[in-house]
Amino acid sequence: MPLSAQAQETIRGIVDGSCDPRSGIPGVTVVVVGKDGKELFAHAAGKRGIASSEPMTLDTVFWIASCTKMLTGVACMQLVEKGVLKLDDGAHLESLCPELKTVQVLRPDGTLEAKNKAITLRMLLSHTSGFGYSFFNERLRDWAFPAGLDEFSGRFGDMLSPLLFQPGEGWEYGAGIDWAGIALERATGQRLNDYLLQHILHPLGLRNMSMIPTAPMRAKLAYMHSRDADGTLRPRDHLQRLPLVVDLDDKAETESVFHSGGAGMFAKPQEYCQVLAVLLNDGKCPRTGIQLLQKATVDEMFTNQIPNFPNHGRQGIPAAKPDLTNPIPDLYPVTGNPPQGWGLTFMLSNSDETGRSKKTGHWAGLPNLWWWCDREHGVAGMVCTQILPFADAQVTGLWVKVESEVYRALAQQP
Repeated sequence: MPLSAQAQETIRGIVDGSCDPRSGIPGVTVVVVGKDGKELFAHAAGKRGIASSEPMTLDTVFWIASCTKMLTGVACMQLVEKGVLKLDDGAHLESLCPELKTVQVLRPDGTLEAKNKAITLRMLLSHTSGFGYSFFNERLRDWAFPAGLDEFSGRFGDMLSPLLFQPGEGWEYGAGIDWAGIALERATGQRLNDYLLQHILHPLGLRNMSMIPTAPMRAKLAYMHSRDADGTLRPRDHLQRLPLVVDLDDKAETESVFHSGGAGMFAKPQEYCQVLAVLLNDGKCPRTGIQLLQKATVDEMFTNQIPNFPNHGRQGIPAAKPDLTNPIPDLYPVTGNPPQGWGLTFMLSNSDETGRSKKTGHWAGLPNLWWWCDREHGVAGMVCTQILPFADAQVTGLWVKVESEVYRALAQQP
């Protein structure tokens, strides 16, 4: 059932009240959908950017960064269903990606050692392969000096970093899902973006999502911002810049861009939420009837893959690159510190403090975007901004307020 007019007005007031061009949130889009794919709430507030006079609208396009990971996971699991990719066959994966055969492990003292087992697709999708991110890990950051490592350069070469532990022996959020996208490309002979368009996005009727934004998408792009330590916002260059400046009429130039399965997608939030609706509906599009995944596959994606690492999110993420992230002591802090879970490409909730079920999948994008997908209650949503560094307190606070109000309104329905 749709949210009441009063509930929508309350949530709209929360969203509008969060927007301030200098010290708050310059602009934001919030979308909430039900299991039937119908929007329970959709609203954009503020400006496209503090350097823009144009309003944020529901047509505004965002770089969704790590929200891309779920899409890559859906694509990979389609191919697992067909036997093209294999979740637990390391030899098969490394035959597709021979670079993984020789990748080394970076010891705490900065020296390298050989890895002792093959990397599997399940490890890549669950962040247990050993790959990290230089902006989240000081050891990997320091290894890359003096040139440094830029995971958003649009170059395949920036994926060639060492592991931080032996495969399967830890959890570290990182570039593993980029490698899953590389495996997909080599198994299918298609570029990752082309596969996503053909097998996921276009079948759902979604035309405003792409790793190489079209000219109309570029014209609707939200501006990127940086928040200083004193809370002041300022405009900054786009982190995922290369796909935004390549000549769309030059095929060789566009083909040279690395298709990042971990962070490459640009999207209109309403369209991304239609993919979330597919997950709510056990892999079937509630609007078109197209079955993208089997229910058992979606169940597997929402199953905890890392029971041996119940505190993975509490190991802490330092501000290795303070322009990109704030320090994060706990990925999803909840009362009592119950065991944490991770599915195939996203975190699993261990709390019902906002009203969500404890089986909810959720994750984020670096410039402070957040999504959740609650299959038990049949509701999913997304809060989108373009602010760095990650884990911005004002945006996370908005996400919690919006989500809590959505569940409060649903609980009051007859």
